[in-house]
Amino acid sequence: MLRNMVIVSILVVAPLFAFSQEYNTAIGIRGGFAQGLTIKHFIGQQKALEGILATRWGGYSIIGLYEINKPINDADGLSWFYGLGGHIGFWDSADNRGWWPNDTGQKTVIGFDLIIGLEYTIPNAPINFQLDYKPAFHFVGYQGTGWDGGAFSVRFTL
Repeated sequence: MLRNMVIVSILVVAPLFAFSQEYNTAIGIRGGFAQGLTIKHFIGQQKALEGILATRWGGYSIIGLYEINKPINDADGLSWFYGLGGHIGFWDSADNRGWWPNDTGQKTVIGFDLIIGLEYTIPNAPINFQLDYKPAFHFVGYQGTGWDGGAFSVRFTL
């Protein structure tokens, strides 16, 4: 019994110390005005795809982003990034925020997003932090701009 516990402990704890600052995929949570889940996957040395499932406005949005990541010299694990992408959202207009006066029900919103931010991956640990600003530009279902797209993400790196 004790031997099995030791083996399981080694198998669980050892990988935590085997990670470097570089990763291929990271998955975690995103907090801000819109909160949800985030997954980021590198498709090249500095190119990544990020997917976000966010909740807000009585509904949810699915966001896909293409990002370019640039390391910051003399700052181990720190980089900055920028990118663009698109979103589709399914919002509930029953709250009547003034966007759909005298109209209630589910609304579909489509648009594009920009993103810029900082990312820090703890050297030799499987943890990644991201602070970003992501304005959204809606052109179907609601024409307008969401300027309050900032968020903080915490992800587990794989």
